[in-house]
Amino acid sequence: MSTYTWINEPMLLRRPVEYEQYTSFRLAEHLDTAGIAASIGSVGDAYDNALMESTIGLFKTELIKPRRPWKTLSDVELATAEYVDWYNHRRLHGEIGHLPPVEFEALHYLATTKPQVMHNI
Repeated sequence: MSTYTWINEPMLLRRPVEYEQYTSFRLAEHLDTAGIAASIGSVGDAYDNALMESTIGLFKTELIKPRRPWKTLSDVELATAEYVDWYNHRRLHGEIGHLPPVEFEALHYLATTKPQVMHNI
């Protein structure tokens, strides 16, 4: 399948998408609100897409392709919810000490959060 489409002039092709990448202002605002520094380089380069593309590739490799063909959208939705639960609670991630993300996050907060002191009023 070609990434180009024909336009009215003979033998002239045009890409169906914009020539340059764009920076999502909504994403930048969301990251800023969450206190996350966006990894955006020069104007128009959105390096944050690499993480999303990697995650989508993993999702396709681990769930979508092995279980195809899918019969209904509901089947995909249910399988996606189950996959996200498995990925966060049971899948072991080598980059974080072979722990599931939920356990790694709990240990992180345990190590970085100061204990709350309760006072009698």
